[in-house]
Amino acid sequence: MRINSMKPTFLIAAMAGLALLAGCSGSQVQPQYPPKELRDITPQAELSQAWSQGIGDGLGRARYPIAPSRDGDNLFAADANGRLYAMDADDGEVQWETELEVPISSGLTAVAGDIYLGTRNGEVLAVDQRDGSIRWRARVPSEVLAAPQPNQQLLVIQSVDGSVTALDRNTGQERWVYGTNRPSLTLRGTGTPTVIDPVTFAGFSNGRLVTLDNRNGQPVWERRVAVSQGRSDIERLVDLAGQPVLTPDGRLFVTSFNGRLAAFEATRGEPLWAKEHSSYLTPLLVGDLLFTVTEAGHVLALNADNGDEVWRNEALGGRSLTAPAFAGGNIVFGDFEGYLHLLDARSGEIVGRTRVDKSGISVRPVTDGARIHALANDGSLETLDIQ
Repeated sequence: MRINSMKPTFLIAAMAGLALLAGCSGSQVQPQYPPKELRDITPQAELSQAWSQGIGDGLGRARYPIAPSRDGDNLFAADANGRLYAMDADDGEVQWETELEVPISSGLTAVAGDIYLGTRNGEVLAVDQRDGSIRWRARVPSEVLAAPQPNQQLLVIQSVDGSVTALDRNTGQERWVYGTNRPSLTLRGTGTPTVIDPVTFAGFSNGRLVTLDNRNGQPVWERRVAVSQGRSDIERLVDLAGQPVLTPDGRLFVTSFNGRLAAFEATRGEPLWAKEHSSYLTPLLVGDLLFTVTEAGHVLALNADNGDEVWRNEALGGRSLTAPAFAGGNIVFGDFEGYLHLLDARSGEIVGRTRVDKSGISVRPVTDGARIHALANDGSLETLDIQ
């Protein structure tokens, strides 16, 4: 079933690395948010290397968001050319590697014996965790940058044309497709849907958040998170480029570019609170604190109940931070120069730092307890423990 089918659209501009440019000095184009130089810190959390591994040719020149995925004791990672690796998460031993012979473009999702991924030519693959064999492959309307998201029955994929496709998780057969109008200019990439058994929460580049019934793809409710405004095309960008964060008690947190950070009651979409906030990254909820990174690279901790600011750290401004992860009581980020930063979750103070690789880190680190798996753009995979 296809819901609200779209005419073909074209991505007029892509923002490589999401580094927005503004102004010029002579013939030099200056970044809107110049990267701050790193200042010396007194480490309070030591990072020790557990193991390292090379993952093929890395994320490619376009730096596709091919984030690794961990499932139990196994870690899976891939490069942009289609080489997929399975490793023991404890010691890094390669259990198998395979050439899928497809151009991988999305993050990986490893769950319940399978690895799901998307490609630049609009394919979705289910790969067996045991040996890397392809269980099934399916077509979706366009290139996939967002990691496929499963529930018990479905695998939900958001494509760069703005469509959301639900496939049968066991067979790859299409169940339904939902489409929405896409602006002529968007950020590079798409939002990542959040999927539970009854519904899918999906944010779009037109600034709208939609809840879809997983039985048929029909909208249950829809809310506008950001309104396009301003004189320039960049000022009118309102992409919901992160992933909605759903809490066990039924709250939904969503960020938008040039818009707001908003909290909703997930069942009916009733607004709980909102504040002006521009971000293209997925926020992180730990306990009663919501952590978010602005487009300028400022890290904020907010009270999840009301949106009040608890602390703010601007020391990493302009450094193209990844989305935040949590490890050992710390918030973890990578940056464009390949540094991994630890911020104390309660105070916001930078308590640790190490450099993984000068090629940079653009995908969110994978964490488990006090262990961090950080993948650099050139394919250097570093596993570190917080001491």
